[in-house]
This record gives sequence, structure tokens and C-alpha cells, in this order.
Amino acid sequence: MEEWVARHMDEPECFFMWQVEPSVIFGRNQDIYSEVNLDYCRQHGIQFYRRKSGGGCVYADMSNVMLAYITTADEAQTTFEHYMKMIVGVIKKMGIGASWTEHNDIMIGDRKVSGNAFYHLTTTLGGRTVGRSIVHGTFLYDTNMENMVASITPSDEKLIKHGVQSVRQRICLFKDFTTMTFPEVRAFFRNNLTDKAVTLTPEQINEIEELEKEYLKPEWIFGKNPNH
Repeated sequence: MEEWVARHMDEPECFFMWQVEPSVIFGRNQDIYSEVNLDYCRQHGIQFYRRKSGGGCVYADMSNVMLAYITTADEAQTTFEHYMKMIVGVIKKMGIGASWTEHNDIMIGDRKVSGNAFYHLTTTLGGRTVGRSIVHGTFLYDTNMENMVASITPSDEKLIKHGVQSVRQRICLFKDFTTMTFPEVRAFFRNNLTDKAVTLTPEQINEIEELEKEYLKPEWIFGKNPNH
């Protein structure tokens, strides 16, 4: 949907949120075999997908929300900074101090609540060739910590236990800082970052589903010589 919006919607800025069933989403240039614990994922019903942006593996489930921002701005760092300011500004409006790092993480104190990545494409809109930038990231309201750790590390019980403790010291869950429910937090983002909504037609959804097929091909997920 991000790619479809970037290629087809002639708007200077678009924002939407999405959620997935338990999934590992890894960067364009990563080797799935060294980054993802495929056995654990298959045993626990965790899906795995390759995205078109760079960066590392993330685990996502229905307890956290994914943020997507599409803009006509071309330059990566300028786009990142604008996006970070927007998201940090919304968090601050909720009464919670937040900041961002040079690694494009959003922090509450010294712990990470959101990781973000970027990619750029060129498309034709209104008869002109334009560049479109996509920034997307995680927002950890809550999550299954054991799945997060085990799906991208060896499934040894001691390692998982140590990994959960270690990761829990580096990341934070937004629910620990607010009395707002998860639906209230999502609504707050939507109300503070958007001023209108676009509803897609069935035909447009069909186009997105066609585009999705490319992302689901084994050669895209596993690489050019899939061994799965």
C-alpha cells in the first residue's frame, strides 16, 4: 500500500497506520538466513517479509502499530527530520518527553520506542516525473517480547530469556508511560497528523493486491537462490 500510494496518489504528503499479525519484517539487503530464525517463526505462526527500505529486522504484531509517511520531498535526511519532528511532536502533545537520534530512532529517555527506515522511488504523476520518498517505522505500544527476541535470534531457552532482559533494557513500551488505550493513541496520531481521509475504491485495492504479489514471491523474500 505504501508503494501504491507513492506511485498513484498526487498528494504532497500522505500518512497512514497499519497493523499486522505476528511478523518479522527485514531490510532490503539483509540475508534472511542469518537474520531471521525461520524455524521459530514457522513453529509459532510468525510470518516473514522483506521490505524495500534498508535497515535491520523488526518484529511486529497487533499490539504495536506501523507508521507510514509518503512525501514528494527527495532528500533522505531532510525527509527523516521532518517525519521525526512530526512524530516526536505528537508524543509530546500526549505529555510525554521524546527525542530522536542520528540513527533515526525515536526515544523516550534512553530507550527506543520507534525505529524507522527510508526508501525513494520515481514515478509519473499528472504527466510529470516525480520523486517520492517513503518513511516507515514501528511504534511500540506493547508487544510479545519473547517472540520479538526469538524470531530473530537462536531459539535456545537461556538465550531467549537473556535476550528478553537485554532488549527490554534498550526498548520501551509506550503503554508504560500513558493511561491512554491503544485505540486512543492511534486516534491521537490520526487526528494530529491528518486533516482529511481518502477511502480507496475496490479497483484501487485490487491494484494494491497485484503489487503485493511481488512482495510475496519466494525469490524476493529469500533472495535470488531461495533455499527454503
